[in-house]
Amino acid sequence: MTWLITGGAGYIGAHVVHAMTEAGERAVVYDDLSTGIAERVPRDVPLVEGSTLDGDRLARALAEHEVTGVVHLAAKKQVGESVERPLHYYRENVEGLRVLLEAVTAAGVGSFVFSSSAAVYGMPSAARDDALVTEETPCAPMSPYGETKLAGEWLVRATGRATGLSTASLRYFNVAGAASPRLADVGVFNLVPMVFERLTENMPPRIFGDDYPTPDGTCIRDYIHVVDLAEAHVATARALRSSPGLDLTLNIGRGEGISVRQMIDTINAVTGYNSPPTVTPRRPGDPARVVASADRIATELGWKARRDLYDMITSAWQGWLLHHPEAARI
Repeated sequence: MTWLITGGAGYIGAHVVHAMTEAGERAVVYDDLSTGIAERVPRDVPLVEGSTLDGDRLARALAEHEVTGVVHLAAKKQVGESVERPLHYYRENVEGLRVLLEAVTAAGVGSFVFSSSAAVYGMPSAARDDALVTEETPCAPMSPYGETKLAGEWLVRATGRATGLSTASLRYFNVAGAASPRLADVGVFNLVPMVFERLTENMPPRIFGDDYPTPDGTCIRDYIHVVDLAEAHVATARALRSSPGLDLTLNIGRGEGISVRQMIDTINAVTGYNSPPTVTPRRPGDPARVVASADRIATELGWKARRDLYDMITSAWQGWLLHHPEAARI
């Protein structure tokens, strides 16, 4: 099969491309390079520059490369920005997906993997410190970003039922780490690189709110190594290929909750810094606790995360140092 990977020049996308090609699958990257980096794409993997809002460009790419499956990662993904710019997020994430699905079904593509998010759940488990989020947990997103991901799942599922397209919606939890320094997350949007940036500038890391209903007052998340996440895409893609008409919704996480304060403490230990965090007001749209149950994907696909928090932070830090050598502690 040939897989078109939208957003394949991005941080997660590049890891998915790497994992797919390592597994012997053919890949084509489709990316508008608004945040993606062309140099992340292997030289033997075609790169088509274009927007998912451009149906004609998508149709040509699907036909030219004889695409038989799509992994759709291209999206806007910042919770706070989505609160400020909801129309932009709905246009890029929902309308872009609709245009892509229209091109996919017209081209007769058989399989479609959708990058969803734990943001679809909102704040599902505030009442219990040990509660895990299953795929049956009611969805109540707290931000326009989460709403666009839930709407995307509906659109993907409805298209599959109407056309026979095999589909999977993968609900990512918090992603960190790197397969190699070259593929590391260089954007300063997620917690780990945000802390790295503050440490590099000799500034204290920031905690956005310490008055949540959690043991230490800070938000709790489930962190997944990006290499594990990429390998989950390979397992999903192969399941769709072998089972026409399949419809999957799967959490991608480890089932272990880590608080923001615990994460910062671990980052300080790994990097050699000792910078106590400073507390700032909450960000809009941040739930207190979201931790995955990963039982379904283990049952359906035989997949389980294999890398721990130390692996995530260590590999992420090695990538950060490649781009910010001034951050190294002697």
